[in-house]
Amino acid sequence: MGSSSFPLPANETRRLQALRDYGILDTLPEQVYDDFLAVASAIFGCPVAQLSLVDEDRQWFKAKIGIEQDETPRDIAFCAHAIVKPEEVMVVRDATLDPRFRDNPLVTSDPSIRFYAGAPLVTPAGDAVGTVCVLDRQPRDVTPDQLEALRILSRQIVDHMELRRGVTELERMILDQDARMEALEEAQRVLKESELDLKAQSRTDPLTGVGNRRALEERLEAEFARAQRNPGGFSIAMVDLDHFKEYNDRFGHIEGDNALISVASLLVSDLRAQDFLARYGGEEFVIVLPGTSLRGAMVMGERFRRTIQRASWSNKPLTISVGVASTEDSKVTPGDLLRRADEALYRSKSAGRNHVSGPKAA
Repeated sequence: MGSSSFPLPANETRRLQALRDYGILDTLPEQVYDDFLAVASAIFGCPVAQLSLVDEDRQWFKAKIGIEQDETPRDIAFCAHAIVKPEEVMVVRDATLDPRFRDNPLVTSDPSIRFYAGAPLVTPAGDAVGTVCVLDRQPRDVTPDQLEALRILSRQIVDHMELRRGVTELERMILDQDARMEALEEAQRVLKESELDLKAQSRTDPLTGVGNRRALEERLEAEFARAQRNPGGFSIAMVDLDHFKEYNDRFGHIEGDNALISVASLLVSDLRAQDFLARYGGEEFVIVLPGTSLRGAMVMGERFRRTIQRASWSNKPLTISVGVASTEDSKVTPGDLLRRADEALYRSKSAGRNHVSGPKAA
C-alpha cells in the first residue's frame, strides 16, 4: 500500500512537529502509560489495547496490551484514520463490514481485528498525535459511558505528556541558567587540563573505568581553587546503589560487578561536558557538578535517579539513592562538602531509598 491508502490530516506538518516536540517516540516503556491502557482494556473488556503515536509513515506503540509488535506501517493503521477527526472517538463495530478496513491485512489475517475504538490524543493546540485505542477479534457494540471514559483517558494521557515535556523543559532552563555562570569554553579548558595532569592508571577505577577516589580528591581541590578565583560555587551528588549487598548475595559478585559497571555507564551518559564522575568506594559514586547551584544539583540528581530506575536490568530492577550538597551557602572544605552530601544521602535512604535529598532544612 502507498501513502494514498490513508487520509492525511489538513494540519499534518504541524501535527508531526507537535509529536516530535514531546520527545516521546522510541522511548522506553513507562508504568504510567501501561496503567492507562490497563484501565482502557478493563472498561471495554477487550484483550488488546494500544497507546499509538502516529508518525510520518508508521504508528509506534508507547504502551500495549495483547500484542507483540512495537509498531506497524501507517498505511494499515486504524489509528491513521482516527486522527483525522480529533473531536471524535472512532468506532468500528465490525471491520469486515467497513469498506475502509475489510481488505486490511490486520483484518484478513492475524490478528484478525473486528472491533476498534480509538480516542485521539489531542494537544492543547488541537493536533492529534495518536490515539488510545482498544481492539477485539469479534464484533462489539459500545455504550455512551464507555466512549466518554475513553475520551477522559485520552485527555489524561495528553495531560501527562504535557507534564512530562514541561519537566524536561524546566530542567533545561535551570541547567542553562547555571551554565551561564561559567563559559563553556572555560569549563572545557579546565577539564582538558585536568585530564592531561591525570595519570590514567593511578586515577581510574579499574572496574568501572571512571575516576577513583584519588582522582575525586584532586578534582575537588581544583574546583575549590577555581571557586575562589571565580565566585559562584559548585555542587556534588553522592550516589549509592540501593540494597546492593542483597543483590550481591543473591546473584553473586560477578553480577554485582556487572551492575556497578552498568550504573557507571548510565551515569556517564547523563553527564554534561564539565561534570566529573568517580567511584567513591564499594557501591558509592560521587559526581562533581561545576558551576551548578543547589537547585540545579537537585535537578541533576533526579535525572540520575530516573535514568537508573528506567533502565533495563537482566536480574532485577535496580535503583539509587542520591544526596546533594553545594558550596554556595558558605565556605566549606572538600571534607565538609562530602560529609554534607553523605548526610543528605542518609536522608534519602531513610525516606525509603530511590530518592534525592539535599541539605537538611534549617
